[in-house]
Formats: sequence, C-alpha cells, structure tokens
Amino acid sequence: MVPTDKAWAVRTARDRSGTPARGRLLDAAEAVFARRGYGPATVADITAEARVSRAGFYVYFASKEEIFRVLAVRVRDAFLAAQEVPGVDTDDVRAVVRASVGAFIAAYARHLPLLGPLEQQARTDADLAELWREIRERPVRRHARYIRRLVAEGRARPAAEPLAVAVAVGGMCVEFARRAAGRPDTYDGAVRDATALCLRLLGITGDGPAVRS
Repeated sequence: MVPTDKAWAVRTARDRSGTPARGRLLDAAEAVFARRGYGPATVADITAEARVSRAGFYVYFASKEEIFRVLAVRVRDAFLAAQEVPGVDTDDVRAVVRASVGAFIAAYARHLPLLGPLEQQARTDADLAELWREIRERPVRRHARYIRRLVAEGRARPAAEPLAVAVAVGGMCVEFARRAAGRPDTYDGAVRDATALCLRLLGITGDGPAVRS
C-alpha cells in the first residue's frame, strides 16, 4: 500500500538519506532491476533482496518508480564524482587523469547492468530521459571544460578540439569498463592503457608530471 499524502509528508520531512536500510534498498533495487528488468521487477522483489519489510520500503520510497529514479541519479552522480580526485595533486595532470580514468571505469563497470533498463525506460519517461541525457553528456562536457583549461594554461596540446577529445576519451573508457565488468582481473590493465591513450590524446608525453611552468 502506497503511503498517503500525509504519511509522505512526514517521511520526506526527515533526513533519512544516509541510513543503512536505505542504502540496502538501493543496492537491492539495482540488483533486481539489472537482473529482471524494470517492468517485471516489483517492490516485493526489492524488499526480499534487501531483507527489509514492505513497510520499511515505504519509509524511504513512495514506489518502484521513485526508487528507480533515485538509482538513475545515483548513477549520474557516480560518473560525475569520478572526475573529482580528492587527495591528488591537481597540478599533476598525469595523476589527475589516472585517478579520474580509474574511478570512471570502476563506476561504469559497477553500474553497467542497470544502464540497459535505464536507457529503455528513458524512451517513455521524460524525467528519466533527462537523467539519461545527463548521464551520457555531463561527464563529457565537464571533461571538455577541463581540457580547455589545460590548453589555456599551456599544459596540453590535444589531438583535436577539446569536446571531440572528451567524447573520444569517454567512449574509450566505456569500452574498457565493459571489459573490466566481465573480467575484474583486467581492471588494472584497463586503467593503465586508458590512461596512456587519454594522455596521448591530450598531447601530454614523457614520464614526468605535467605541471604548470
């Protein structure tokens, strides 16, 4: 039974976003949607996977549709977060590229099984279509801005226009991630090779750090 408007107001008035039960439900929902697809999946499937009661599900989510949208946002944010490299010297372009490439490949490989159902639902749901567009385009646009900054600072000589390089790097990393998803033992090699190719496209060669002069 879906909560009433009053129950929904009470639920959304509280900050429950970081609770372990909510995290279990999200992880379970991702596994269920990836395994069964969006249409056949049910709230009962998700709660059974998460080992959370049906009533517990409605503490955090109003419906199957809502948890699916939350998952789409989580995927988008994971891809964007891959371009943030805390603890890495941002003046060292090679280190930044290596860290962000590794994080993106890991995030894409992790969420790959959900992307098919997400793309399919985006064809008939306007909100999901917008999220799907952001998943595909925002990391590329952000990377293009980073390349333009490197060019302006004289720290990179990309092989093509920055947006074209960003598109090429994104597509390349997706292919490496697909392989790593099927064979996790290839992850380290995938990161190494994707990093080398990305640096080549950026026009950064040699072994030393590409830093500001």
